[in-house]
Amino acid sequence: MILFDSLGFAAPKQHVVAFGKWTLIKWSPDDESKPLDVKVRQLYVDARSKEFTVGPEHDVTERTFAVQRMFRLSNSLPQEAGPAHWRWERGGWLLVDRVSGKVQQVILLEFDPSLSLVNWFRDYAAYCGVSDDGQKIFRNHRATRQAETIAEKGSG
Repeated sequence: MILFDSLGFAAPKQHVVAFGKWTLIKWSPDDESKPLDVKVRQLYVDARSKEFTVGPEHDVTERTFAVQRMFRLSNSLPQEAGPAHWRWERGGWLLVDRVSGKVQQVILLEFDPSLSLVNWFRDYAAYCGVSDDGQKIFRNHRATRQAETIAEKGSG
């Protein structure tokens, strides 16, 4: 019985969150434009690669930070012969907890990674979003805690 009591009070495991070295890639926002040089780096949690990221990290609290995701997408059809063709795509934003090592997506409504930039201030994100039909632009302000919407305004 004493053995079980001592196991219940064990300290939580400390995780190590780190970034890899910057790597230069060719990224094209669409298939027709000239590829741009973009720097990406890997996000590691406990020496395991979790995601590729682009741009600087933004401290949200002393425990968490936000960073934009970058990922590779297969651009080949299954019936095509030869080597696979991969392309890089900008993704949404990730919230990373330095203590627990948890990496989660930040939900930004109407956020389009190829068209929108995000400005961070503490745990608030300000950005412009685009409606599904592409006809309206929205000013959005979001808090990262519980992904609650603080204010949302539409403008045409």
